[in-house]
Amino acid sequence: MTRNRVGLGFDVHPFGDAPPLVLGGVSIADAPRLAGHSDGDAVAHAVADALLGPTGLPDLGTLFPDTDEQYRDADSMGLVAEIARRLAHEGFWIENVDVVVAAETPRLAPHVAAMAENLIAALAPLREPMGHGIGAAVRPKRGEGLGAIGRSEGIAVWAVALITRN
Repeated sequence: MTRNRVGLGFDVHPFGDAPPLVLGGVSIADAPRLAGHSDGDAVAHAVADALLGPTGLPDLGTLFPDTDEQYRDADSMGLVAEIARRLAHEGFWIENVDVVVAAETPRLAPHVAAMAENLIAALAPLREPMGHGIGAAVRPKRGEGLGAIGRSEGIAVWAVALITRN
């Protein structure tokens, strides 16, 4: 029997200091990076938790703790790929992932296609066994001047994933 499960992930980071900003594995040279133990890739972090939640596995911070120096400046898309391998080993596959990135700055529209491609590549181990493709969408939204996001203090990301297990 096939069972569908839906996962929701969320991440938020303040802006740090020096560029580049990394989102969805895309390096944006003209924006400050997000503060964090790893590379601060909030898109990858939200997608990771969206994948982990419905599987019963621990969250991203438990699997790859920020108290462990081996994860300092880690490539977060690499962590997503590792999670994908673990889930595939457990018999899961993914239908799609949908991501909303809330950021006043920088403008993300020029980068969303590359972010979606990077997500599809990282999630490749979770491709459905009969060969169906993985859907990925990344949509930028602005804070319209409201709150911390609207004041350009950081970036927030929500991700939803539909996964299946036989």
